[in-house]
Amino acid sequence: MENYFSNNALFTDFYELTMAQGYWKENMNRKVVFDMFFRRNPFNGGFSVLAGIESLLDAITSFHFSEEDIAYLKEQGIFEQGFLDYLKDWKFTGDIYAMDEGTVIFPQEPLVRIHANLIEAQILEGLVLNIVNFQSLIATKTARVWLASKGAPIMEFGLRRAQGPDGAMSATRAAYIGGAAGTSNTLAGKLYGIPVMGTMAHSWIMSHSSELEAFRAYAKIYPQNSVFLIDTYDTLKSGIKNAIIAGAELVEKGYNFGVRLDSGDISYLTREVRKELDKAGFPQAKISVSNELTEEIISTLVASEAPIDSWGVGTHMVTGGNESSFTGVYKLAARHDNETDTMIPTMKFSDNPAKTTNPGIKNVFRLYDENSMALADILALDGETLQENKEYRFYHPMVDYRQFACIATKIEPLLKLRIKDGKRTSERILDSEQLRISRRTMQEQLAGFDESYKRILNPHIYKVSITEELKNLKIDFIRKNIK
Repeated sequence: MENYFSNNALFTDFYELTMAQGYWKENMNRKVVFDMFFRRNPFNGGFSVLAGIESLLDAITSFHFSEEDIAYLKEQGIFEQGFLDYLKDWKFTGDIYAMDEGTVIFPQEPLVRIHANLIEAQILEGLVLNIVNFQSLIATKTARVWLASKGAPIMEFGLRRAQGPDGAMSATRAAYIGGAAGTSNTLAGKLYGIPVMGTMAHSWIMSHSSELEAFRAYAKIYPQNSVFLIDTYDTLKSGIKNAIIAGAELVEKGYNFGVRLDSGDISYLTREVRKELDKAGFPQAKISVSNELTEEIISTLVASEAPIDSWGVGTHMVTGGNESSFTGVYKLAARHDNETDTMIPTMKFSDNPAKTTNPGIKNVFRLYDENSMALADILALDGETLQENKEYRFYHPMVDYRQFACIATKIEPLLKLRIKDGKRTSERILDSEQLRISRRTMQEQLAGFDESYKRILNPHIYKVSITEELKNLKIDFIRKNIK
């Protein structure tokens, strides 16, 4: 289902096609540059995590109109045959620059930069935003959960609450990038190489004549992976007691066991369960919890030293919880001028400063200090270079009187050429390998940011700034075009 949607060029907003026909009729299919960026971090957080880039590259390189698609467009009665003939052979032939999947990202900086003719770039808008927005939202949420857990295993259990089959698959993929150790989504496990995990539901216990019988039956079938769900009837009066009996029989055979709680006062119950397990001589038995968990709940439980070894997180992680969407947008940054045969900058100027864009073809650089900790991300015009160990002054992207100076000991360019003339610049690797790389990128990059930016509540604001040259271009553009 995901491939069908993402490979079909009708997966775009209808107005993209009506505009495309207009460009075609007016012979305006000039070279342009579009930026995809986002306006604010979700969840009132201090950072976001980029996901969906590899899915996007796959989609773009196979994006096309089928004969049935052309026939459908013809039925709408507003498209000329000449334009429909153009679409029959349509494919993306431009260049795409993008940050690595798993990169820690911030508002206003281009995540994807598309160089193409106007029609090609316009048709891609919906695809780019749909894939990157949703997966980045889920990867960001998961990274927050992962940080809150202090590195304890996070199991993604969100299949049943995800937004449809395509949403479930994308969410599982993004959650793994964001730090989840595994998933209950079996199909995603197969397609993406993500470890699959799961134990039992309450129905397993309820379908047996007794709780103890249910535990013993499960232990007999899965002696190496027995995690008993102990809250079906009464966690302390029966669940943990029967789990200890069945677990003791496993230990005698050389195996270990664990228990899971899915309801009740998690802080109180896990402490009591830990006491019972230790008293019975099973300090090695693990405790897992689930039940509508969020990063705030997990952070509180970790801070209180609740004896929890792993977390099962579902609804809030795969849906975004209280944040319904990622604020990614797709804006024209430069267009070709026929008279001068050059690319000239464009920008959107708004009464709302947050919606004013940065003009021109831009690169993004990450600056680091002598301890390899991130200092700031800098937007610079294409062709600008920044030198290590040299002092520069940078400016706020929307409030130019806010500025700072710094000397970076390391400077890293974040945008990389991923597609050239419609083809990938590097060989496509297996999903399982790619996701491990993306996940490791997220973890390594987060380690390079001060804890103040990663706080669950009231994080410090990380600097995203522009060079003086970009600032001057922006001011000049406004002076010339905004009367």
